[in-house]
Amino acid sequence: MSLPQRTSSARFAAVPLLSLSLAAIVGCAGSSSSSMGSMSPSSSSSDMSWMNAIPAPNPDPRVGLKAGLYDAAEAAWNVRVVSRTKPSEKFVGSTNSDLAFRGNYVIQGNYNGYQIWDISNPSAPTLALSNYCPASQSDVSTYKNLLFVSAEGFTGRIDCGNQGVKDTASTERIRGIRIFDITDIAHPRNVANVQTCRGSHTHTVVVDPKDPDNVYVYISGSGPIRPGNELAGCVKDPNDPNYSQWRIEAIKVPLAHPEQAAVVNKPRIFDNLAQVHSHGLAPEDQIALDRARASGAYVVSVFGNQMALPPQMIRPLLDSVVKARGATGAPTAADSAALRGTIQGLVDKMVGVQQQASANRPAVNSCHDITVYPWKGLAGGACEGYGLLLDISNPSNPVRLSAVSDTNFSYWHSATFNNDGTKVLFSDEWGGGGAPKCRASDPKEWGSDAIFTIEPGNQLKFQSYYKMPAAQTVNENCVAHNGSLIPIPGRDVMVQSWYQGGISVFDWTDAKHPREIAFWDRGPVDSTRQGNGGTWSVYWYNGNIVSSEIGRGLDIVQLTPSPFLSQNEIDAARTVHMDYLNVQGQQHFTWPPSFALAKAYVDQLERSRGLSGGRISAIRSALSSAESTSGSARRNALNTLAESLSADVNGSSDAAKVSMLMTAVRDLSNATR
Repeated sequence: MSLPQRTSSARFAAVPLLSLSLAAIVGCAGSSSSSMGSMSPSSSSSDMSWMNAIPAPNPDPRVGLKAGLYDAAEAAWNVRVVSRTKPSEKFVGSTNSDLAFRGNYVIQGNYNGYQIWDISNPSAPTLALSNYCPASQSDVSTYKNLLFVSAEGFTGRIDCGNQGVKDTASTERIRGIRIFDITDIAHPRNVANVQTCRGSHTHTVVVDPKDPDNVYVYISGSGPIRPGNELAGCVKDPNDPNYSQWRIEAIKVPLAHPEQAAVVNKPRIFDNLAQVHSHGLAPEDQIALDRARASGAYVVSVFGNQMALPPQMIRPLLDSVVKARGATGAPTAADSAALRGTIQGLVDKMVGVQQQASANRPAVNSCHDITVYPWKGLAGGACEGYGLLLDISNPSNPVRLSAVSDTNFSYWHSATFNNDGTKVLFSDEWGGGGAPKCRASDPKEWGSDAIFTIEPGNQLKFQSYYKMPAAQTVNENCVAHNGSLIPIPGRDVMVQSWYQGGISVFDWTDAKHPREIAFWDRGPVDSTRQGNGGTWSVYWYNGNIVSSEIGRGLDIVQLTPSPFLSQNEIDAARTVHMDYLNVQGQQHFTWPPSFALAKAYVDQLERSRGLSGGRISAIRSALSSAESTSGSARRNALNTLAESLSADVNGSSDAAKVSMLMTAVRDLSNATR
């Protein structure tokens, strides 16, 4: 198990950042009882075994790419790169984090604040705003005219200044959520700051279809508890029923008066969860730890995992020992010995391991990410040692329905539902995003995705793992990270970031046999050491795949046709338009009537051999003929085709897909004027 700090480049500026720094080493950075609903496009029983006959590139071109910050070699398969945009001046060298979308804009979080890019022309994004407002890690979300930005570090200031906060308790510090009015996107106004006891590492905006006047924000905070004299109500005593760990915060934001945003509940969704013992170190990691110990490194244990603390963490701690004895200058051997005698205690106090898990003291401390799916009234919580399924029918009071653990997982990081809500995929950020976990020797089950089906009674049933398959070097931080569904009709297809492992597109329609179908990767940032780079988030948005590159800026790629994916399927995906996107607030895809949609289903039936070759040819001919006409002639042709398809359903080996095609043709007829 690791700690919930998702970053590969936390800034170790002062002793109070011990918790933030340590976390960076090990942990990155309807109602519940309703049925799963009727058949929807992604729940087809199509045979996906045809993918097995399509070979992947061999040798894999991602292996051995030349290093470089902006001039690294690249490898692409079934995608094309549309643009590569460097960070603006104040953000060069600072970590880019998550993405949110509104209209033609992409909002890119960064440890120095956020940038807003106009991607109306995806081949040449332009900077609409560079808002310098330092905080860790500045995760972003948007809804209507509001922008939400997370703050967790100790140095973030309400006034967005860069001088930090030196006092232990201060009214100048922001640890929680900033709310901006971006009606004028070039001139955002800070309309509210909601402070929370552990800050906001990540957050999730919940749009309740039953409550149009408000939105809700779930806060996942992972930092130490604030002192009560800085924020009233923060409780550090684990014996107090109001203890500020083992919970999340739910914030209610009135859309007409966002300045009134406030915490309305502190759901304790971790009760009765026992300690989970994950896998130990990989062989190469154990060798590196032994070498570090032999060289005099400070080695500590966190939740049973041993790690060597880096020099940038140790230096300020040694300086504090020197100051404590009233001296100045370089630390002595006695100072080093004193720190060795106390550092494990400092770590234990910070993570709370001295408190044993029980019914009242669960082992789980926080969630890293919560993905809500209001269309199903469900949420997936990636919460340290567990994957949770939550009922969010009352958005201010999420309730745990089920929980799963896995000894192959080290740190449950994020969740993604398939479109019909019958599956959920959890990712494992083993190594915290700052370590090489895609080496040839690393187990494929570690630092991977785990795919579950949602069974009756809202129970999660494991199906398989997926991990980006190309071996990466020791200088490339690589592990599962943020991604999103791509609206390919009739299939479950996802794009995902793997830090310096690049982006991977894979199909998990067959939950037991996921398959990579496209990728893009760069060589390491640096050939001699692990540099600050890699894709933090990569999301599909209105036809583009947009990636937040930690050190290199903003990248946009697009899918290209391949044996895995036809042009018709890509065109159908492009018909799905979103006005905004927060991936942690997952939206349900619906496809407007189009010939591309009908043709996509025909392509899928051909691959799965759901209909005979002759029948496929006849359907394609009928669609082509109808498309060449208009008005009543088109309607009549489509109605005739739909009637003929109704006779194909019972005789097909993929009846569900034929039904989808028939529905698509009828909808297209009804939409014809």
